[in-house]
Amino acid sequence: MKLHLLAPLAALAAGTALVGYAGPAIAEAHMDADAPTLDDVLADGRRASDRARDQYRNPAETLQFFGVEPTMTVAEYGPGGGWYTRVLAPYVMPAGNYIAFNADSGDDVDPERGPWADRFRASLAETMGVEASDVTAFETDEMPEELAGTVDRVLIFRSMHGLNAGNSADEVLKAARMMLADDGRVGVVQHRAPEGATYDDYGARQRGYMRTADVVNIFEANGFELVESSEINANPNDPADWERGVWTLPPTFATGEDDPRREEYMAIGESDRMTLLFKKAD
Repeated sequence: MKLHLLAPLAALAAGTALVGYAGPAIAEAHMDADAPTLDDVLADGRRASDRARDQYRNPAETLQFFGVEPTMTVAEYGPGGGWYTRVLAPYVMPAGNYIAFNADSGDDVDPERGPWADRFRASLAETMGVEASDVTAFETDEMPEELAGTVDRVLIFRSMHGLNAGNSADEVLKAARMMLADDGRVGVVQHRAPEGATYDDYGARQRGYMRTADVVNIFEANGFELVESSEINANPNDPADWERGVWTLPPTFATGEDDPRREEYMAIGESDRMTLLFKKAD
């Protein structure tokens, strides 16, 4: 039996339900599912609205560098808009496991839509044609005990600046270390501050960029060590010194449509980014 999870990509991108699609439950599918290729997932026609970002986010090269395989258990921190979720979920759900987790939101619960984990499970289940009970999503204070030591890859995309500014990095990395298998890895993509940048400009002040050394120090303080770094997601055209921070550049364009420099921002593309791979420290 083959689990066809490519079909729902358009609905997942739009955040809408599929009509007439009923995929089998993941637990059953894992027994004999055929793993899709990453090329199949990335080339699917229903990813058309996401594909413009591929030239900046380099998903094939990035996931290869992180060593992600379709049979792995992969946990994505803070899916947010879901751009990488729409790659990872159809890639690993048929033969592996996809997990989404977020920082503890405390009492900050949407009164109409409920907790984040419930909303994410319902959305992914609806759009991927699976049962909500087969979708693993949780906040760090509710991590299932049985996940400890079982996750092959934890992936954190463009989120370290938010974790640092919100004083949540230790909490999230503690959870990541607990769920990570002994030979597991944590992959990080993060907007990168310029060489020689000061902490006052890129640490105390929130621009979305971080210094590589600061990211490495945060991981080391939480029991990790750097395995390797890559320039896969580097953009030498980004000076990374924008007054409005990383959000000046696409896809956000924080300065608005009337900014006379908008064409310049478009020509630069998305931000300069570090790509780092960590493991548990001995």
